[in-house]
Amino acid sequence: MAHGVWAEFLGVCMSFTTTGTRVFSVTDARYVASKVKADLAQMRLYYGAPSEVQIERYGLETELLLVKGYLGVVTYGFRRGKDHVPPTLKYTARTLLTADDLPGRVWPGENIAGATFYSYLTYSNAWLGLTLAQREQFEATLPFVRSGAQEPGASAGIWVNGKSYSSGGGGVERSVLRST
Repeated sequence: MAHGVWAEFLGVCMSFTTTGTRVFSVTDARYVASKVKADLAQMRLYYGAPSEVQIERYGLETELLLVKGYLGVVTYGFRRGKDHVPPTLKYTARTLLTADDLPGRVWPGENIAGATFYSYLTYSNAWLGLTLAQREQFEATLPFVRSGAQEPGASAGIWVNGKSYSSGGGGVERSVLRST
């Protein structure tokens, strides 16, 4: 696990271009990640997870992945067996976003009995274009290491699109796994 790497990372990468005229900056990534962290804080309030430390680490991971263009999709929520269960949140990285909603509206009262908090991440095509050495170098800047796993299903609910968090032309679209 890397500690204190954000300051070093800032010297290496300040921004990437999402369009010919607008630059998605570290500030933009931090802003979008703050909204993801706000959603996770509301989830913690209603369901007791993730921890405050996990929220900070997930936020930093989101910032770093967004600013480099490496985030594909990340889910945070609960898993029972091999399936995500409500109230799981899914964030899909997008460019050319203009909508910027307020965070929140994580629904209380979902049945998480027997479920554990779980997060699953997929990378973007930009990530897939990196060499193994480049991936390892970037992973060393992240606040924790993810291990390979099969993506959980979602048979206990339906994904509902609802919010977008954006700044500087990039950001994430949020979907919520709702009970059927």
